[in-house]
Amino acid sequence: MYIERRPALRKVELFGLLERLCERLEPSETQASRAKSSYEAVGQWLAAAGDSRLASSSIYLQGSIALGTTVKPIGQTEYDVDLVCHLPAFGQWLPPALCKQIVGDRLKANQRYNNILQEKPRCWRLNYADEFHLDITPSIPNADCANSGELVPDKTLCEWKASNPKGYRDAFKRRAELVPQMRLLMSYAEDRARADADIEPFPERPRFKGLLCRIVQIAKRHRDSYFLERDMSLAPISVIITTLAAWSYEHCVQTMVFDSELDVLHAVIRHMPAFIRRNMVSGRIYWAIWNETTEGENFAERWNEEPVKAEEFFEWHAVMMLDLERLSAAEGLDGLGRTLASSFGQAPAREIIQEMLDSMSAVRSARMLAFAPGIGLTTAKMPVARTTSVRSNTFYGAP
Repeated sequence: MYIERRPALRKVELFGLLERLCERLEPSETQASRAKSSYEAVGQWLAAAGDSRLASSSIYLQGSIALGTTVKPIGQTEYDVDLVCHLPAFGQWLPPALCKQIVGDRLKANQRYNNILQEKPRCWRLNYADEFHLDITPSIPNADCANSGELVPDKTLCEWKASNPKGYRDAFKRRAELVPQMRLLMSYAEDRARADADIEPFPERPRFKGLLCRIVQIAKRHRDSYFLERDMSLAPISVIITTLAAWSYEHCVQTMVFDSELDVLHAVIRHMPAFIRRNMVSGRIYWAIWNETTEGENFAERWNEEPVKAEEFFEWHAVMMLDLERLSAAEGLDGLGRTLASSFGQAPAREIIQEMLDSMSAVRSARMLAFAPGIGLTTAKMPVARTTSVRSNTFYGAP
């Protein structure tokens, strides 16, 4: 089936804006390098302990940094870097509180770490001011998990809870490697007249970052922006968004063919709720989003304790779908800027629009800017008969 070129080009350009927005929400190369050095140093310090039980420990990344889905918190400069300190010498016979204390005591023995150490309910935090903080959660082997899962303390430090950060990371990356099928666009260089030609789908070249990672970042940023004026404690946690997006992405990629990456984004977000389990137990709803890589970890367990959190998820999801539609329909840079700002925050939206203006100014000066009917100003290559060149301008009233 022939794909109308003008809407397709607009979708490509819109997703390109979201791509640049995500780039602005990630740690800088300097921050990433320092975080890497810091967590490696912490691992070496823990393993160098005189306690043989700590000497066998290993430390590794989990969460958004490990998955490549990090977004900068609104109004903050620090990033979360989640780490696991795995202690294979321990078993369930060790109380979670004591396990956490052993790790904390070792960190306190280092004067530098002691000065920046903060105790959290389940982990220890090292605060590197205005850059990032390392959250170190202890874990022990889970003998009951066939997937090499682990056990981590619950927030009360009274029980061990099933988890599997490495298994979850591997499952996410496997899905992220899936490439959606994109319909072949008619070449802009060839002005063909076969509007009814059937076009076979072919695998689209994935972006460097990965489409699934970008979709998760977009959803997480929209969540942060949406709940900024609401109760942030009711916002869906990142692992729920990440899990549902990954399952939805796999389903969409395996069952659909798309015109653009923007269409993939719409489809993945739209189908996320379909993967939430909803059962009636004793007359009340029981929600479940199970961790497929281990037994017994329900990411939606808080929804069953506080049903309002489930309601807030569905309300946020509906608003995000509406905002994506508004973004697709936005006209002009002013309309586009307002839609981006309301959905993803003023600062990144302003930077992206300014970047577009600077780019247009540069290509205008080089006489590369053209006006395409139905699209507007563009630097994309199109048949000459369908575009009108825009004269260079110094913006001082003279060409």
